[in-house]
Amino acid sequence: MALLWTRLAILGLITMATMQPQISLAADADPLQDFCVKDTNQQLHVNGFPCKDPAQVQASDFASAVLKNPGNTSNGLGVAVTAANALNFAGLNTQGVSVARIDFAKNGLNPPHVHPRASEILFLAQGTLLVGFVTSMPENKLFAQTINAGELFIFPRGLVHFQLNVGYGTAVAFSGFNSQNQGTSQVAKALFASNPPIDDAVLEKALQLSAADVQHLRSLISKT
Repeated sequence: MALLWTRLAILGLITMATMQPQISLAADADPLQDFCVKDTNQQLHVNGFPCKDPAQVQASDFASAVLKNPGNTSNGLGVAVTAANALNFAGLNTQGVSVARIDFAKNGLNPPHVHPRASEILFLAQGTLLVGFVTSMPENKLFAQTINAGELFIFPRGLVHFQLNVGYGTAVAFSGFNSQNQGTSQVAKALFASNPPIDDAVLEKALQLSAADVQHLRSLISKT
């Protein structure tokens, strides 16, 4: 049954991500040919990836097993996010869609984060999650809800959102994105684990923290 949920989840997410009205615009630019399988041998820096010679493209370029196995949730957050996007699935290049698998240990948390290039639709295959997002200023309104296996939740593009496992066991979710590379920025890591670090004075002033608090948070967040 779990395998069936997994297959249905991935199929459904890809279908929903691609079934957009013709008058709407996707997060990514529309492709100009049937496909543009990423050429992993090219070193060019372009918006996306160079195309593989169509004569060299094979059926295997459009298949991937990257989401087949559970991720390792043995970490401080109890979560593992496994992405299938144009970075590791060459056939997705220029197609405007990607998928991620999210495995949660008991009490696991996918912490507050944003996807700057895509909206996200999450399908919960197993377990119970508290999910939510916060709107932009000045309202900063929280929309949060508990969802169960078989249910969906949408996270609008660019808004801070999270998922917390509030069930009695593990949880598994699959998310679809309307971008071949949605991008992810965790709020805590962006502030306290950037490279190079944000000046302490900025964090102290913005968050009303002491110098000791900033150093303590840097130490904690670098371990997650």
